[in-house]
Amino acid sequence: MALVSSLFHLCIFVLVAHFATPIVCIRSHEAALFVFGDSVFDPGNNNYINTTASFQANYLPYGESFFKYPTGRASNGRLIPDFIAEYANLPLIPPYFEIGKKHFVHGVNFASGGSGCLTEIGRGFVIDLKTQLKYFKNVAELLKKKVGKTESKRILSNAVYIFSTGSNDLFANLMANSTSPNFDREYLQIIMGNLTSVLKGIYKEGGRKFVMLNLGPLGCVPSIRVLNIQKGVTNGSCMEAATNMAKMFNSALPKMLKQLEKQLPGFKYTIFNTFKVLLENIDNPTKYGFKISKTACCGTGPFRGIFSCGGKRQVKEYELCKNVKDYLFFDSVHPTARAYQQSAELLWNGTREVVAPYNLKSMFELST
Repeated sequence: MALVSSLFHLCIFVLVAHFATPIVCIRSHEAALFVFGDSVFDPGNNNYINTTASFQANYLPYGESFFKYPTGRASNGRLIPDFIAEYANLPLIPPYFEIGKKHFVHGVNFASGGSGCLTEIGRGFVIDLKTQLKYFKNVAELLKKKVGKTESKRILSNAVYIFSTGSNDLFANLMANSTSPNFDREYLQIIMGNLTSVLKGIYKEGGRKFVMLNLGPLGCVPSIRVLNIQKGVTNGSCMEAATNMAKMFNSALPKMLKQLEKQLPGFKYTIFNTFKVLLENIDNPTKYGFKISKTACCGTGPFRGIFSCGGKRQVKEYELCKNVKDYLFFDSVHPTARAYQQSAELLWNGTREVVAPYNLKSMFELST
């Protein structure tokens, strides 16, 4: 189905909580955005599930720079999907658990902090990727009821599906084998197998355009630098074993996607090179407007790498930097909103050096 480029507006009534709201107009040239993954993308889904503070960011200082209150986003402000929505002329994409009170024809965010590709990761405390797929299928059914079968098919086929996942699967493996990190190919194949089945599930519902973030240099995040210190590497350098795990994942990802492209007619994908972008930021912070790239803005211990930002987790003590704009990392695991914005800009209109084979602007405009 060709992507309609006219300015024709399709207007529908949306019923929320049994009351008719004003008419919602969907510009037919806009593509919706559906978001999946972990805390890099979670806009507050974990606020609504029975979990612990370890998997939440619904307390200050999270959210302080943009929203002025904690939304559940693990940063000081907006995340990559928030910026992408702005560039794509879409409203903020709502968390899945808020679609009852917000319009969702422009997309839904299913991401859950702490989740991985494997259902075992954070089991009982997070929304794993397969459950996120189940929730997406719920939304697909709701769309049919709201706008009809033909229009829901158009929305789903023209939509962009963006993923940030895999890092928690590797962190779990690292913690389980902290004395001698061992990331075998069998474990990697299971991760890729789960991810493949989720992508196929979305494809079956009509999804065609997929965007994947590969993994950053995991061994260089402040929390893993601390782990290296605890292991006796006194200078707090990057943990090579963790970064090598990320490299293995990043090597397997394009192979898996190319395979799906061959198997599934109309399947399109692109990969954002998070590894290259984040490593560049860490190694050359001033080039990208940062002053500090190894120490987090919020946390405690060496590099503020102990995951205590906000004082609600296991360790209560934490320090907060004076100027968050100077920092690449907000807490011991997650980048600052400024870093996310820079990544979103590269993802949106960057060259093939960082996002290939399409940038996101092209992906939104692709016909299906």
